[in-house]
Amino acid sequence: MPVKILLDCDPGLDDALALLLAHGDPNIDLVAVTTVGGNVGIENTTKNALELREYLGFEKVPVAAGAGRPLVRSIKDASQVHGESGIGTVVLPEAVLAASPDHAVDVIVDTITAFPGAIHLVATGPLTNIALALEKKPSIARLVASFTIMGGSFTRGNATPAAEFNIYADPEAAKIVFDADWQVVMIGLDLTLQAEAHEGVIARFRKLGALAEKLIIPLATHWVNPNDDDWNGQAVHDVCAVAYVTRPDLFASRPARVEVETRGEFTEGMTVVDFNSPTPNAIVPITLDVNGFWAYVETVYARVAANHTV
Repeated sequence: MPVKILLDCDPGLDDALALLLAHGDPNIDLVAVTTVGGNVGIENTTKNALELREYLGFEKVPVAAGAGRPLVRSIKDASQVHGESGIGTVVLPEAVLAASPDHAVDVIVDTITAFPGAIHLVATGPLTNIALALEKKPSIARLVASFTIMGGSFTRGNATPAAEFNIYADPEAAKIVFDADWQVVMIGLDLTLQAEAHEGVIARFRKLGALAEKLIIPLATHWVNPNDDDWNGQAVHDVCAVAYVTRPDLFASRPARVEVETRGEFTEGMTVVDFNSPTPNAIVPITLDVNGFWAYVETVYARVAANHTV
């Protein structure tokens, strides 16, 4: 039986690639998509999700817009990485179908409650929607099958030297999430930076035809870090979070206690990870089977490409 995934996201280059994986993997039943402001504003993250839904052909999956700003802080975005639209140079046909009239928080709560023990919740943006859902109905933490995020790190940041963007964008929400009564799978930068779309990967994608040329490759190659002399390719961070749900065998992980710093002058948004804690609240993947990961992703993308009319 396919696993049911609810994907809370902020498309976003790699969120778009994660949506493609969630849609294309026959072992995944994508039951809902909820959007949050993050990489770009909520208007664009929702627009991108709606356009991707129709372009890729999962029109029956509801898309619901959620929080457009952090719980208490000013808005931060990553448009310098993802482009003003959020999906780089990609231009998709305008969506015909509207978003769900329900707020993302209600969709998250109602979906998890309707399928107790069956929903694998995956969050690839700031955790504002998830925190609001927990505040509305704390019991959802005990009703999910699993909860996986792309966010945090145990050695580095990308928004600041200490903080990864998704946590930095709303650290108060992240603290609520990590303090809840569930086990968080934290797919952080230390793991996702192993999933670089290097030249060999892109060469293999080119064989997938028009979908790769028009969508996959532009999404996977838009960002080049001008400050990294050892640059090998753009990391597909959010794809790793979706992949973990159906292919945990590709990840080597350790239990840890994760605390979120909300007040540090230089460490605001940092995830403080203690691998020796007697009271772990998270599973932290640390090593990726890189060849296995790309073989899996390529297989799923090839399946979509073979059945897609551009």
